[in-house]
Amino acid sequence: MDALPPSPFQNTFPDTAAVTPRLRRALGAAAALCCLWATTALAADAPPGAAAPLAVEFQRDVAPRLQVPAAERLAYAARLQGALDGAAVKIEAEQFIVLVDRAPKVQAALLFWGSAGHGWDYVGATPVSTGLPGSYEHFLTPLGVFKHSLENPDFRSEGTKNTLGFRGYGRKDLRIYDFGWVASPRGWGDGAMGELRLQMHSTDPQLAERLLGTPRSEGCVRIPAALNDFIDRHGLLDQDYQEALAAGTQFWVLRADRTVTASPGRYMVVVDTRRRERPAWSPAPARR
Repeated sequence: MDALPPSPFQNTFPDTAAVTPRLRRALGAAAALCCLWATTALAADAPPGAAAPLAVEFQRDVAPRLQVPAAERLAYAARLQGALDGAAVKIEAEQFIVLVDRAPKVQAALLFWGSAGHGWDYVGATPVSTGLPGSYEHFLTPLGVFKHSLENPDFRSEGTKNTLGFRGYGRKDLRIYDFGWVASPRGWGDGAMGELRLQMHSTDPQLAERLLGTPRSEGCVRIPAALNDFIDRHGLLDQDYQEALAAGTQFWVLRADRTVTASPGRYMVVVDTRRRERPAWSPAPARR
């Protein structure tokens, strides 16, 4: 092997024995500052939530997206764990979970990955539409922790229009995530509690998807088609389905091209931050 050329920096630092305590402290502080700068630079260049599984894929595949600041992510992660604790739901194995903020000034879904012990890593966020009270059979989307289980089988959209020309479940073959019958405040009459079939699904691509970010639904959670596809393709909420598949059960609703995550979950959590002003990271539809 050829000899290495002399380093241009050779002999520019004093011998260890000649370094005074003051100079040693100064050199140590400089090295620490360089490490801090390098770490900060790497963090700035990394995609949001890059530590979480599928975070990079979320940034690539899902639109529209919301760019949630780091401090807000931490606050929502704490609120998520608080909701789970309040419902006595302890998640011990790392998994995906959907958190929805139904506050009219927010209307967002945040996807997290983690567990009670690990904490909650942010994956990504999108605008949604939750219940808009004021009309008959329009409910306020209920608060709480809702389990996605085989007790309420999913199905897929037929892509058909209603009498008003509205495709309520979106384009054909998109998945409808069914959380079953739940108690929810009526958005009409005396506002008493009623029964809502709670679902998470896509919406009309021409008439309603562009309005995500504002309350619009009859009580369900409307999400972008791209988020629907992302959750479906990776089986992010399919923990019960995966366990049944392992036992030999087959499901027509599961698509053939799935690339299932190793840590699927089974919960959607709905909270309300009751914000009085719309945060800059969740702009109104007209401003996106």
